[in-house]
This record gives sequence, structure tokens and C-alpha cells, in this order.
Amino acid sequence: MSSFRKNRITKPIFQWAKGAMPGLSATEQEALEAGEVWWDAELMSGNPDWEKLLAVRPPSLTPQEQAFLDGPCVTLCDMLDDWAINRIDGDLNPEVWRFMRENGFFGMIISRKYGGLGFSAFAHSEVVRRLSMVSIPAAVTVMVPNSLGPGELLHLFGTDDQKDYWLPRLADGRELPAFGLTSDDAGSDASAMVDSGIVCHGEWQGKQVLGIRLNWAKRYITLAPVCTLLGLAFKLHDPDGLLGDDPEPGITCALVPTDLAGVETGRRHIPAGTMFQNGPTTGKDVFVPLENIIGGPEQAGKGWMMLMSALAAGRGVSLPSLACAGTTLAAHSSGAYARVRHQFNLPIAQFGGIQEPLARLAANAYAVNAARHLTCAGLDEGRALSVISALMKYSATERMRSAIDDAMDIHAGKAVIDGPMNYLGANYRAVPVGITVEGANIVTRSLMVFGQGAIRAHPHLLDEIQALEQGQAQAGLDAFDTHFWRHVRHSIRTLGRSVGRAITGARFAPAPRMAQEAHDAPIYRELARWSAAYAITADMAFLTIGGGLKRMEMLSGRMADILSELYITSAVLKRWQDQGRQAEDFELVAYNAQRSFARISALLDETIANFPSRSAALLLRMITLPRSVARPPSDRQIERCAALVSTAGPARDRLCGDLGGPGQSAGIKALNDAFDKTNAAAPLRRKLRELDMSATQALEAGLLTQAQKDQLDELARATAKVVAVDDFSKEEFSALLPAAGQTTRTPKPPEAAE
Repeated sequence: MSSFRKNRITKPIFQWAKGAMPGLSATEQEALEAGEVWWDAELMSGNPDWEKLLAVRPPSLTPQEQAFLDGPCVTLCDMLDDWAINRIDGDLNPEVWRFMRENGFFGMIISRKYGGLGFSAFAHSEVVRRLSMVSIPAAVTVMVPNSLGPGELLHLFGTDDQKDYWLPRLADGRELPAFGLTSDDAGSDASAMVDSGIVCHGEWQGKQVLGIRLNWAKRYITLAPVCTLLGLAFKLHDPDGLLGDDPEPGITCALVPTDLAGVETGRRHIPAGTMFQNGPTTGKDVFVPLENIIGGPEQAGKGWMMLMSALAAGRGVSLPSLACAGTTLAAHSSGAYARVRHQFNLPIAQFGGIQEPLARLAANAYAVNAARHLTCAGLDEGRALSVISALMKYSATERMRSAIDDAMDIHAGKAVIDGPMNYLGANYRAVPVGITVEGANIVTRSLMVFGQGAIRAHPHLLDEIQALEQGQAQAGLDAFDTHFWRHVRHSIRTLGRSVGRAITGARFAPAPRMAQEAHDAPIYRELARWSAAYAITADMAFLTIGGGLKRMEMLSGRMADILSELYITSAVLKRWQDQGRQAEDFELVAYNAQRSFARISALLDETIANFPSRSAALLLRMITLPRSVARPPSDRQIERCAALVSTAGPARDRLCGDLGGPGQSAGIKALNDAFDKTNAAAPLRRKLRELDMSATQALEAGLLTQAQKDQLDELARATAKVVAVDDFSKEEFSALLPAAGQTTRTPKPPEAAE
């Protein structure tokens, strides 16, 4: 029977699929093989196991990591003057550079064996998040050596000799790293890279050795102007066969000290007015020995695999941490400002037009932090989360963009006028940086999250593709037969789940044991419903579009958005569980879920409407019922979430974290002070409204004590300080970098540690 099935049914399908499915390029193959799947695979299965999600251990800090956050990290925050960095000096001051180096900020991911701090992904994330709330340039300066770069690549792929020499020097700051990947013609398309290395003999430290003669022109390279060690990605050529039989080994990564002849660094870009060190680097006929290839000569041509494996840190930790800081700062400051700022004798937090963005801010801050926690938990389990990291980078930075826009709207002129007391302007300028780096969001969304992620996370598709790619026809057919029929059985089960859950309103969909009778159970069940709808839609896309799906980027982008919503809503439920199922916080859980389901429904409807096969579209619409969904959050939900972020209490503290503590900017400190005074004086202000008197009139009438009048006067002064905006004399204005038209100075690299 199995032989009949294979030869009479599977074989024609195999031959058709082999012709219809375009072959995978080398870079696509390496991208698919890099990393692993995790909760994304559960969501892609159409039937996520909630017990697995809730069993994931929440990320936590060791005593040493907590001490670092409470000590050196807070001290560094207090040393930072973001206004001076961005508008006067154009750089971190020398004392900050020295403090970062001496306290190990550049070696957080480097093992203690090599003199680094050996921090977890969560501790790394927390440091970047804390710094980002005070100064983006400082955060980026710390971020880069601890994400994609020489340190990460050496840890993963370096030889013992490379690790023993370079990692201690990177950990203590004697070497400052940068990584050169992007060039003029090769941004997202690495195959277009023209930076080259020719295998040849040359002189190294007075001896003739076999090595590589490099030529490159890179741009957008963070820390390039001040780095002492450049990690370089280039195409390796071996025309004389000095390495082996392959004349074109391909993309390779090597270590290049920047003091070598032919290396040019020092010139700077200005990334959206955010003054972290970033600039171009070029190299002309720079010679390095083969031992400078990361991992040694055996790793020649394996650079793309290295980069795909190592990108999890930048995409999964650094940029989501920066985005988490931005969304939290926006929620914290807008909630406080809306409580402090009064118009028409009422706090603007009570205006419906303000409550809508306040609710979005609160929900986004809760969701991004929840997703950051879940992702760090996975990374700290030792997982290389390639799909989730790409999803997180794109989703978190997009929510940051929305949050900063909402905060700017609420603050209005207060946020528009720049100056030392403006705590939002620098984040507003920096948003495009986060959107663009480590893979532009447009590309990540339309090509990677679903285009690569769905293949990687699908329970059977990658196995089928690999069977089609096999060189031996019979072995390929045997493997394809096994995986194809498993796929068919999976699709039938998924179709049944999708139909059943759509018709019944997900009433019988799975929920975790602890939520069976709780008010979060419907959210789990509805999420399972949309997981099944997503999975069957993906299967239908693979079946009817096949390899052409790679070129349908708008459809892939919508599917990426759905997967992002499923993941982040899962993280929201997980966070609520991990924090003890706080009743007040459920407002944010419900708002996020309601918004997510409405968005998934709309995205699924748009996806089906644009399916090339109209018969497949009709079938999908009958299976998934994309329009039968609850409405977006109600006005009452919006009011409750807005009140949560604008009212002092434990719920706001859990949402906004440590922004009320030490190590904050001058503007946030003033806002916190006014917010505290506003809450303390609320009964007195209410009394004055009821009396319809000013504080002076109430004092004269004996209805207020002098102490109460003094308290209200202190509040008035604190409020005036928050509402005020900066202005400058002509002389002060001329000293600002952009106003004076000065060329941003390019400082020398930080002096090496003794």
C-alpha cells in the first residue's frame, strides 16, 4: 500500500513540486538552517500548547547582575547629559568613555573566563533598557560591542587562540570593536557585496605568510570612527587555489586591526541627529593573515552562516530593549504629564481625546515589555531564536514608533520645543535609527518573518523542501513521501480546528488548566482560534502559490503581522501569569487581546482578499470566518487603561518600572516631582473646586491652613517647571552644533586601559 501511494500518488506530486519550487540560494539555505524555532513553532502548528508557554521560567537577575544595575548602571545614567551629547559635544565625554571601559560595559556578553561580565540575555537587556531611557547614544555605544560584532562571533566561532587573545582585550576596553557589513550596493542584499578579499602571500610582522588582501568600502558602521578592531564581512576569492579547490569560497568574516596600513576610519555620519559614533570605513590593499578569519581558515566562506546565527543578540535583545525603553518612557511621561497638566480646570488625563493615546501607550508598554521578557527567557535557555528575534526587532520598534508619536501628541508644544528639559525629542529623532538598523523593518516584515520564518517554524514544510533539494532522486522521493503525508494529516486536523473554532466562537478551544474557569480563559481560546486560522491560511498559500510566495511581499507582510500579534499576545498572557495575575493589570491584558484579535481579523481578511486563487480564497473565507470577531477595545476599556497609566499606584509602578527611581534625566526628575506633588495635593485641589475659590481666597476665609497653602504653592512651582519649555540667548544658540553649522568633531579613540 505504501509503495502504491508513493509511486502512484506521491511521485507525481514530488515531480510537480520539484519543478514548481525554485531552488534555495546558498544564503537562503544558510538563513533557514541558522538558529532554531520555539514558541513560534507552536503558534504555527495551529494548536499551541499553553502549558509549554506557562512552564517557561521567567527571566531573572543574579545578585551580581542586580548589583551592577543598582551600582555602575545608575552611576553611568547620572553621568550622562543627553543634551550636551547630542547638541554641544557631539559625543560622550571622556569620563563616560573611561567609566564604561573600567566597569565592563563593553564586555557584558563575554564570559568571565576571559575577563567579561558573563551576563545573561536578560541582564544585557536590562542594562540597554536603563541606558536608553536616559541617552540613546550611550545605549547604542554599549549595545554594539554586546551584539553583532567581534565579541559575539568570537564566542560562537572563534579559535581558542583568537578567544584567548582578543576576548580579554575586548572585555576590558583595550580594544573597541565595530562590525562592517553594509556597503553602498549591499544593504539587505548580501549577495551584492563587492567588498573583497583575495587569498595571496604577503608580509605580516616581518614574515611572508599566506593571507588575504582586502579592499572594502562600508558605511553606517556604528563605532567605526573610534574602533580599534574591525570585524569585516567580505567576499573571499581564491583564484590560485591556495586554500582549496573552490575559487569562490564566498562571504567570510575576519578581524582587522584598524592601525594597519590602508585602513581608513574617523569620518562620521550623523544618524538623525543622534550623536553616537557612526561612520564609514574603507580599506585599500589591507593584508591580514589567514589566522585572522574568525574561526580560522576552516571557516572561510561561512560568514553568512555566522552572521545569521549571531543576529539574535541585536534583533532579540538590544533593539527590543531600546524599544521597550522608548515605549515605557512614553507611557510613564505621558501619564504623568496628563495628570499634572490642567486645562479648563481639569487634568487633561480626563479628556477623551487624550485617553485614547494614553490607553495605547499603556497597552504598548505592557506588551513590548512582556515580549521582551519572553524572548529573553528563551535566549537564556540557550536557544538561538532566529525567527522570533527578527519578529521582535520589527514589532517592538514599530510599537515604539507608535508610542513616541502618541506621546508627542499628548505633550504637544512641550515635546516640540527642544532643550535640556525635553525628555521626548531625542527619542523621536532616534526612532528611524531603530526602525532601520539590524535589518530594515520593511525587509524584515516582508521577507523574513513569514517568508523564512513560516518555512522554518512549520512542522513539515522545511523537511519537504529539503527532500526536494536532495541530489538522489529515490532518497528525495522517500523522504518527501514521509513528510508530505504527515503534512496532509496535519492540514486536515488544522482545517477541522479552524472551522470548529470559528463556528463556535472558540468556546471549545484549549486553555491552560489554571485558566479554565478564569476570565483570561476566553483570551487563550480566541488566540488558539486565530492560530489555527493562521496555520491553515499559510498551508493554503504554500499549496496554491508555492515558490511565488517569495515575490508576494505584501501578502507575506500581512502574514508576518499576524504572527507578530499571536506572539506578542501570548507574551502578554505569560507576563500577567508571571506577575501573579494582578487584577488591575488585567485591563491591559484585555485591551491588548481585544486590539490584537481585531487586527488579526482585518489582516486575515485582507490576505484572503488578495489570494491569487479565488477558489482558495473562497474556501479560506468559509473556513476561517475572518470577519466574525469582537470589535476593538471599547471606550470604557480605553478609559480604564488611560486611568491606570495616569494614576499613581502599584499598577502604574509595575507598568513603568524604575522610571520613578534614581538615574533619570533632569526632565523626568522634574516630571516625577510634579506628579508626586499633584497626587498629594489632589484632595486640596478638589476642595478648592468645590468652594470655587483660589488658594489665597480659601486661606483668607480660614478654609485652608498656611501649610496647605504652601503645599499648593509648591505644586504650582513644580507644575510650572514641567510645563515650561527651553529657550536660548543668541550666544547660547550659536554654541549648539546644528545651529552653528559646525562640523561634528571626531574624537580620538578612547585611550586604552593601562
